[in-house]
Amino acid sequence: MLMLRASSTSVRPPFSTPYLFSLVSSSLCLSSTAVASAFQSAPLHHHQKSLPILHWNSSRHFQSFCSEKSLPLMGSHQIRSRGRTTASYSAGTGDSESNASPRIGKEILVQHLLVKEDDHKLLLELQRRILEGEDLSDLAVEYSLCPSKEDGGVLGWVRKGQMVPEFEEAAFSAQPNKVVKCKTKFGWHLLQVLSEREESILEDVQSTELHKRMQDPSFFEEAQLIDVREPDEVAKASIPGFKVLPLRQFGDWGPQVPQMFDPQKDTYILCHHGMRSLQVAKWLQTQGFRKVFNVAGGIHDYAVKADPSVPLY
Repeated sequence: MLMLRASSTSVRPPFSTPYLFSLVSSSLCLSSTAVASAFQSAPLHHHQKSLPILHWNSSRHFQSFCSEKSLPLMGSHQIRSRGRTTASYSAGTGDSESNASPRIGKEILVQHLLVKEDDHKLLLELQRRILEGEDLSDLAVEYSLCPSKEDGGVLGWVRKGQMVPEFEEAAFSAQPNKVVKCKTKFGWHLLQVLSEREESILEDVQSTELHKRMQDPSFFEEAQLIDVREPDEVAKASIPGFKVLPLRQFGDWGPQVPQMFDPQKDTYILCHHGMRSLQVAKWLQTQGFRKVFNVAGGIHDYAVKADPSVPLY
């Protein structure tokens, strides 16, 4: 299974700004505009193992549903308003002097801004402005080099293993709402942890196990099923109960996900061979979905091992 982790080599995005996240197969952290554009223009192959878009944090369009102990993924304006009353600045690169826990088994909601490594004058100015009460998200919009600036620097919900080590260490040891500084290969970061919650779950489910679960009528009341294949594929073979949301139309249905589905319910994602569905499953995790299942091997495996009545294509 592909796992989100920091890439060992720098993969240059279609724009000049750095990024924090990458998949083993070279995904990028892009803005919502870039996501929609890429899915509309890029050719999509059914066996493709990676797409240009695998990680989209758009706080302007998405609001995560989460537990009472954590905050939703807010719009930039909401985060700015909240930050003005609580944020403070730590001159250190982490928060070792605090009693912050290592957040084992936790996910954190992070915002940040990024400046060039040699731009010490700007870095000092931004630190001063934060100490004087300005909000990190406002400064990110104006000065950050990261594409997340479009969302006030919000990176979304992240967990350990997704970020470059220096950023991860600083973020997971920082006190909530306290702005801290760290340096990575991309430059200097000022980051702020807005909230934390229990880590969400992403698992493969075997086609035979899915078929077994679907024999229980209550399954369809307790779970939600999403098929991300294209309409021509669905016309050739389908499984009853799955809502079709073609991945190439992600720019259209993505913003509606919080209204269409309950992030607290078990969510099953299906495609032809399990690759595209895995990408969507990873994205759903960042949007607050608590338990996501990727159908291993996709509908092809389901037809071969679980239900021969489903056509192969």
